[in-house]
Amino acid sequence: MKKSIITFVLLFAVLLISENSLSQSLEKSKFKVLVLFENGGHHLDFTKAAKPWLNELAAQNNFTIDYIENTKTINEYLLSQYKLFIQLDYPPYTWSEESMKAFEKYINEGRGGWIGLHHATLLGEFDGYPMWNWFSDFMGGIKFVDYISTFANGKVNIEDRSHPVTKGVSPQFLVKKEEWYVYNKSPRNNVHVLASVDESTYEPASKIKMGDHPVVWTNDHFASRNIYIFMGHSPELFQNKDYTTLLKNAILWAANKNN
Repeated sequence: MKKSIITFVLLFAVLLISENSLSQSLEKSKFKVLVLFENGGHHLDFTKAAKPWLNELAAQNNFTIDYIENTKTINEYLLSQYKLFIQLDYPPYTWSEESMKAFEKYINEGRGGWIGLHHATLLGEFDGYPMWNWFSDFMGGIKFVDYISTFANGKVNIEDRSHPVTKGVSPQFLVKKEEWYVYNKSPRNNVHVLASVDESTYEPASKIKMGDHPVVWTNDHFASRNIYIFMGHSPELFQNKDYTTLLKNAILWAANKNN
C-alpha cells in the first residue's frame, strides 16, 4: 500500500512538472501583433473583412492582436511589445515625428517584422503633409502618381516561387475590383519582387499603366523582415484562397515563425 502511494505521488509530480513545462513552452511560443487600420473611408469594408480573418488566424497560430486606428500612440515603448507590425490600409502620412522615428528605428534595427497593405504606398504630399522620404526609400524609392479609380480585375503573376511567402500560392491568380496604383517608377531595382500584375489582363482595360508593375515585394536592405502587398481594397479578397494563403504566409514569415 505504501509503495502504491509513493508511486502515485511520483507520477503526479512528473505530470505536474510536464504540464508546467508544456504551459511555459506554449507561453513562450506566443507572440503579439500590432495592427494599424483605417476606421473610415472607402477601405472600411476591407478592414471589416480583415479583422475576423486575422482574429481566426491568430487563434490558430498562437498569437494575439492589438488594433489601433491612428498613429498617436506609436512610440518606441509601444512597438517594443510586438513581434510584428501590420499596416492595414493606412497611409504613410499623418504620423507624428515621434511615431515616424520610432517606426524607423523598429525597422532599421530589426526589432520586429512588418507587413504593409495597399494604402501603405500612398507616398507623396497629401493633406498638407510632406513626403516621408525614409518610407519612400523603404518601399523602393517610389512615389504615388495615379490609380485606377474605377477599379479593374487583373492577373497577378508569382515571380519568386521559392520564397516562403509564396508557398502554396498559384503561379497566376485573379484579383477582382482593385485600384492598381501607378508609381513614378518601378521599385524593382531596389527591392526583391515576389509578384507583379500583368497590366494586359486588366478588365476593363485601362490606360493607367506603368509597364513593369510589381505588387508584392520585400526590401532586403533593411534589418526587419518586411513584405509589401499592394492588393488590399476589396473585402472579396478574403474569399480568394491565393490571397489569403499569401497573407498568412507573409504574417508567419515576417514574424519569423517559418523559413
